[in-house]
Amino acid sequence: MPHTPGEPDSTPQKPPKKKRPFWQELPILLGIALVLTILIQQFVGKVFLIPSESMETTLHGCTGCFGDRVVVDRVTYDFTNPTPGDVIVFRGPQHWTEHEIAPQDTGNFVTKTLRGLGSLVGFAPPDERDFVKRVIATGGQTVQCCDPQGRVLVDGKPLDEPYVHWTDPANPVQQPFAPVTVPAGSLWVMGDNRNNSCDSRCQGGGGVNGTVPVGDVIGKARFIVLPPSRWSGVSDYDAQHPAALGAPAWQQGLPLGAGALLAFPALAAGRKLRRLAQRN
Repeated sequence: MPHTPGEPDSTPQKPPKKKRPFWQELPILLGIALVLTILIQQFVGKVFLIPSESMETTLHGCTGCFGDRVVVDRVTYDFTNPTPGDVIVFRGPQHWTEHEIAPQDTGNFVTKTLRGLGSLVGFAPPDERDFVKRVIATGGQTVQCCDPQGRVLVDGKPLDEPYVHWTDPANPVQQPFAPVTVPAGSLWVMGDNRNNSCDSRCQGGGGVNGTVPVGDVIGKARFIVLPPSRWSGVSDYDAQHPAALGAPAWQQGLPLGAGALLAFPALAAGRKLRRLAQRN
Protein backbone atom coordinates (compact mmCIF):
# COMPACT_ATOMS: atom_id res chain seq x y z
CA MET A 1 0.00 0.00 0.00
CA PRO A 2 1.48 3.39 -0.99
CA HIS A 3 2.59 5.64 1.83
CA THR A 4 0.48 8.80 2.31
CA PRO A 5 2.45 11.95 3.17
CA GLY A 6 1.95 12.89 6.83
CA GLU A 7 1.07 9.40 7.93
CA PRO A 8 3.56 7.23 9.86
CA ASP A 9 5.45 4.75 7.71
CA SER A 10 4.27 1.26 8.65
CA THR A 11 6.69 -0.53 6.32
CA PRO A 12 8.64 -3.04 8.41
CA GLN A 13 12.27 -2.01 8.76
CA LYS A 14 15.13 -4.49 8.88
CA PRO A 15 16.98 -4.26 12.16
CA PRO A 16 20.53 -2.94 11.70
CA LYS A 17 23.05 -5.73 11.45
CA LYS A 18 25.23 -5.97 14.50
CA LYS A 19 28.92 -5.43 13.97
CA ARG A 20 30.91 -8.58 14.50
CA PRO A 21 33.02 -8.36 17.67
CA PHE A 22 36.78 -8.15 17.25
CA TRP A 23 37.42 -11.55 18.86
CA GLN A 24 35.36 -13.15 16.07
CA GLU A 25 37.20 -11.23 13.38
CA LEU A 26 40.64 -12.01 14.80
CA PRO A 27 40.84 -15.53 13.28
CA ILE A 28 39.85 -14.04 9.91
CA LEU A 29 42.55 -11.39 10.23
CA LEU A 30 45.14 -14.02 11.14
CA GLY A 31 44.09 -16.22 8.21
CA ILE A 32 44.31 -13.33 5.74
CA ALA A 33 47.67 -12.30 7.19
CA LEU A 34 48.99 -15.86 6.80
CA VAL A 35 47.80 -16.16 3.19
CA LEU A 36 49.26 -12.76 2.28
CA THR A 37 52.50 -13.62 4.07
CA ILE A 38 52.87 -16.84 2.07
CA LEU A 39 52.14 -15.03 -1.21
CA ILE A 40 54.57 -12.23 -0.37
CA GLN A 41 57.30 -14.70 0.56
CA GLN A 42 56.83 -16.71 -2.61
CA PHE A 43 56.99 -13.73 -4.95
CA VAL A 44 58.42 -10.70 -3.10
CA GLY A 45 60.56 -11.61 -0.10
CA LYS A 46 61.10 -14.73 1.99
CA VAL A 47 62.44 -15.26 5.49
CA PHE A 48 65.33 -17.74 5.64
CA LEU A 49 66.98 -19.42 8.59
CA ILE A 50 70.80 -19.29 8.54
CA PRO A 51 71.96 -22.77 9.63
CA SER A 52 75.67 -22.31 8.95
CA GLU A 53 78.46 -20.24 10.53
CA SER A 54 80.15 -19.68 7.17
CA MET A 55 78.88 -16.06 7.05
CA GLU A 56 79.95 -15.03 10.57
CA THR A 57 79.84 -12.35 11.73
CA THR A 58 77.71 -10.74 9.03
CA LEU A 59 75.07 -13.44 9.62
CA HIS A 60 74.94 -15.56 12.76
CA GLY A 61 74.72 -19.31 12.32
CA CYS A 62 77.27 -20.34 14.91
CA THR A 63 76.97 -23.57 16.87
CA GLY A 64 74.91 -22.98 20.02
CA CYS A 65 73.66 -19.53 19.02
CA PHE A 66 70.22 -18.44 17.79
CA GLY A 67 70.64 -18.50 14.00
CA ASP A 68 69.68 -15.32 12.17
CA ARG A 69 66.45 -15.10 10.22
CA VAL A 70 66.92 -12.89 7.17
CA VAL A 71 64.52 -11.38 4.66
CA VAL A 72 65.59 -12.38 1.14
CA ASP A 73 64.49 -10.05 -1.66
CA ARG A 74 63.10 -12.17 -4.51
CA VAL A 75 62.27 -9.27 -6.85
CA THR A 76 65.55 -7.43 -7.51
CA TYR A 77 67.13 -10.17 -9.59
CA ASP A 78 64.09 -10.32 -11.87
CA PHE A 79 65.38 -7.03 -13.29
CA THR A 80 69.13 -7.19 -12.73
CA ASN A 81 71.89 -9.71 -12.03
CA PRO A 82 73.79 -10.17 -8.76
CA THR A 83 76.81 -7.90 -8.41
CA PRO A 84 80.03 -8.19 -6.38
CA GLY A 85 79.39 -7.67 -2.69
CA ASP A 86 75.81 -8.95 -2.71
CA VAL A 87 74.95 -11.53 -0.04
CA ILE A 88 72.79 -14.07 -1.87
CA VAL A 89 70.75 -17.18 -1.10
CA PHE A 90 70.85 -19.84 -3.82
CA ARG A 91 69.98 -23.44 -4.52
CA GLY A 92 73.00 -25.69 -4.40
CA PRO A 93 74.15 -26.38 -7.98
CA GLN A 94 74.58 -30.01 -9.07
CA HIS A 95 78.35 -29.92 -8.52
CA TRP A 96 77.75 -28.75 -4.94
CA THR A 97 75.21 -31.42 -3.97
CA GLU A 98 75.80 -34.46 -6.20
CA HIS A 99 77.71 -36.35 -3.49
CA GLU A 100 75.41 -35.42 -0.63
CA ILE A 101 73.02 -37.96 0.83
CA ALA A 102 69.43 -36.90 0.27
CA PRO A 103 67.63 -36.11 3.55
CA GLN A 104 65.25 -38.79 4.79
CA ASP A 105 61.57 -37.95 4.41
CA THR A 106 60.42 -38.54 7.97
CA GLY A 107 57.28 -37.62 9.87
CA ASN A 108 53.56 -37.87 9.24
CA PHE A 109 51.38 -35.50 7.23
CA VAL A 110 50.85 -33.10 10.14
CA THR A 111 54.58 -32.96 10.93
CA LYS A 112 55.46 -32.33 7.29
CA THR A 113 52.81 -29.61 7.00
CA LEU A 114 54.02 -27.82 10.14
CA ARG A 115 57.63 -28.11 8.96
CA GLY A 116 56.65 -26.66 5.57
CA LEU A 117 54.81 -23.74 7.16
CA GLY A 118 57.74 -23.18 9.48
CA SER A 119 60.16 -22.99 6.57
CA LEU A 120 57.90 -20.46 4.84
CA VAL A 121 58.26 -18.00 7.72
CA GLY A 122 61.83 -18.83 8.62
CA PHE A 123 61.25 -20.89 11.77
CA ALA A 124 62.42 -24.17 10.28
CA PRO A 125 65.14 -25.04 7.77
CA PRO A 126 63.87 -25.05 4.16
CA ASP A 127 63.46 -28.44 2.49
CA GLU A 128 65.75 -27.62 -0.42
CA ARG A 129 69.54 -27.46 -0.01
CA ASP A 130 70.04 -23.72 0.04
CA PHE A 131 73.24 -21.78 0.69
CA VAL A 132 74.07 -18.21 1.63
CA LYS A 133 77.36 -16.64 0.50
CA ARG A 134 78.77 -13.35 -0.77
CA VAL A 135 79.37 -12.66 -4.46
CA ILE A 136 83.08 -12.06 -5.07
CA ALA A 137 83.30 -12.14 -8.87
CA THR A 138 80.88 -12.39 -11.79
CA GLY A 139 80.95 -13.88 -15.28
CA GLY A 140 84.10 -13.08 -17.27
CA GLN A 141 86.15 -12.01 -14.25
CA THR A 142 89.23 -13.91 -13.05
CA VAL A 143 89.59 -14.54 -9.33
CA GLN A 144 92.56 -15.93 -7.42
CA CYS A 145 94.30 -15.88 -4.06
CA CYS A 146 96.46 -14.38 -2.88
CA ASP A 147 98.71 -11.33 -3.27
CA PRO A 148 101.73 -10.81 -0.92
CA GLN A 149 99.37 -9.19 1.62
CA GLY A 150 97.08 -12.25 1.59
CA ARG A 151 94.24 -10.54 -0.30
CA VAL A 152 91.93 -12.08 -2.91
CA LEU A 153 92.49 -10.71 -6.42
CA VAL A 154 89.85 -10.09 -9.09
CA ASP A 155 91.23 -9.30 -12.54
CA GLY A 156 94.60 -8.77 -10.87
CA LYS A 157 93.34 -6.14 -8.40
CA PRO A 158 93.26 -6.81 -4.63
CA LEU A 159 89.92 -6.65 -2.85
CA ASP A 160 89.12 -4.49 0.16
CA GLU A 161 87.09 -6.88 2.36
CA PRO A 162 86.25 -5.37 5.77
CA TYR A 163 83.48 -7.95 6.25
CA VAL A 164 85.91 -10.91 6.42
CA HIS A 165 85.90 -12.70 9.80
CA TRP A 166 89.04 -14.49 10.93
CA THR A 167 88.63 -17.42 13.32
CA ASP A 168 92.15 -16.67 14.52
CA PRO A 169 92.63 -12.88 14.21
CA ALA A 170 96.30 -13.28 15.08
CA ASN A 171 96.78 -15.39 11.95
CA PRO A 172 94.64 -13.87 9.14
CA VAL A 173 95.80 -16.22 6.40
CA GLN A 174 93.53 -17.81 3.80
CA GLN A 175 94.14 -20.84 1.62
CA PRO A 176 95.57 -19.83 -1.78
CA PHE A 177 93.94 -21.00 -5.00
CA ALA A 178 94.90 -20.78 -8.68
CA PRO A 179 93.27 -18.26 -11.05
CA VAL A 180 89.72 -19.16 -12.14
CA THR A 181 87.86 -17.35 -14.90
CA VAL A 182 84.18 -17.32 -13.98
CA PRO A 183 81.98 -18.56 -16.86
CA ALA A 184 79.40 -16.18 -18.32
CA GLY A 185 76.15 -16.34 -16.39
CA SER A 186 77.84 -17.65 -13.24
CA LEU A 187 79.16 -16.30 -9.94
CA TRP A 188 82.16 -16.93 -7.69
CA VAL A 189 80.96 -16.89 -4.08
CA MET A 190 82.76 -17.06 -0.74
CA GLY A 191 81.80 -17.00 2.92
CA ASP A 192 82.69 -14.04 5.14
CA ASN A 193 84.02 -16.50 7.73
CA ARG A 194 86.84 -17.02 5.30
CA ASN A 195 88.63 -19.94 6.96
CA ASN A 196 85.45 -21.78 7.95
CA SER A 197 83.45 -21.84 4.72
CA CYS A 198 83.25 -24.41 1.95
CA ASP A 199 82.32 -22.26 -1.01
CA SER A 200 83.43 -21.83 -4.64
CA ARG A 201 86.97 -22.70 -3.54
CA CYS A 202 86.10 -26.27 -2.49
CA GLN A 203 82.58 -27.15 -3.61
CA GLY A 204 82.56 -29.44 -6.63
CA GLY A 205 86.31 -29.71 -6.34
CA GLY A 206 86.76 -25.96 -6.76
CA GLY A 207 87.62 -24.14 -9.97
CA VAL A 208 84.86 -23.71 -12.53
CA ASN A 209 82.83 -26.46 -10.85
CA GLY A 210 82.61 -24.27 -7.75
CA THR A 211 80.86 -21.41 -9.53
CA VAL A 212 77.13 -20.82 -9.12
CA PRO A 213 74.80 -20.28 -12.14
CA VAL A 214 72.83 -17.05 -11.84
CA GLY A 215 69.68 -19.09 -12.52
CA ASP A 216 70.15 -20.88 -9.18
CA VAL A 217 70.01 -17.64 -7.19
CA ILE A 218 66.86 -17.33 -5.06
CA GLY A 219 67.36 -13.75 -3.94
CA LYS A 220 69.38 -11.13 -2.13
CA ALA A 221 69.68 -11.06 1.67
CA ARG A 222 68.39 -7.66 2.79
CA PHE A 223 67.54 -7.55 6.47
CA ILE A 224 68.04 -9.52 9.71
CA VAL A 225 64.63 -9.78 11.40
CA LEU A 226 65.36 -12.23 14.23
CA PRO A 227 66.58 -12.22 16.92
CA PRO A 228 65.57 -8.63 17.82
CA SER A 229 69.05 -7.89 19.15
CA ARG A 230 70.37 -8.43 15.62
CA TRP A 231 67.94 -6.19 13.71
CA SER A 232 69.94 -4.56 10.94
CA GLY A 233 70.49 -4.44 7.20
CA VAL A 234 72.79 -6.94 5.48
CA SER A 235 75.87 -5.26 4.05
CA ASP A 236 76.35 -5.48 0.28
CA TYR A 237 79.76 -3.82 0.38
CA ASP A 238 81.42 -4.03 -3.05
CA ALA A 239 85.03 -5.00 -2.37
CA GLN A 240 85.95 -4.28 -6.01
CA HIS A 241 84.66 -0.70 -5.80
CA PRO A 242 84.77 0.30 -2.11
CA ALA A 243 83.21 3.71 -2.73
CA ALA A 244 80.03 2.18 -4.21
CA LEU A 245 77.02 2.14 -1.87
CA GLY A 246 74.22 -0.39 -2.05
CA ALA A 247 70.51 0.35 -1.74
CA PRO A 248 69.25 0.68 1.86
CA ALA A 249 68.13 -2.68 3.23
CA TRP A 250 65.12 -1.12 4.98
CA GLN A 251 63.41 -0.60 1.62
CA GLN A 252 62.43 -4.25 1.47
CA GLY A 253 60.54 -4.38 4.78
CA LEU A 254 59.32 -7.49 6.53
CA PRO A 255 56.94 -9.84 4.64
CA LEU A 256 55.12 -10.96 7.77
CA GLY A 257 54.51 -7.37 8.84
CA ALA A 258 53.36 -6.46 5.35
CA GLY A 259 50.97 -9.38 5.36
CA ALA A 260 49.51 -8.29 8.70
CA LEU A 261 49.13 -4.67 7.56
CA LEU A 262 47.47 -5.68 4.30
CA ALA A 263 45.02 -7.93 6.15
CA PHE A 264 43.13 -4.95 7.61
CA PRO A 265 42.29 -3.19 4.30
CA ALA A 266 41.51 -6.58 2.77
CA LEU A 267 39.00 -7.30 5.54
CA ALA A 268 37.49 -3.82 5.20
CA ALA A 269 37.06 -4.35 1.46
CA GLY A 270 35.37 -7.68 2.18
CA ARG A 271 32.89 -5.98 4.52
CA LYS A 272 32.04 -3.39 1.90
CA LEU A 273 31.41 -6.07 -0.72
CA ARG A 274 29.10 -7.95 1.68
CA ARG A 275 27.09 -4.78 2.36
CA LEU A 276 26.72 -4.11 -1.34
CA ALA A 277 25.58 -7.68 -1.94
CA GLN A 278 22.95 -7.42 0.85
CA ARG A 279 21.54 -4.19 -0.60
CA ASN A 280 21.11 -5.85 -3.98
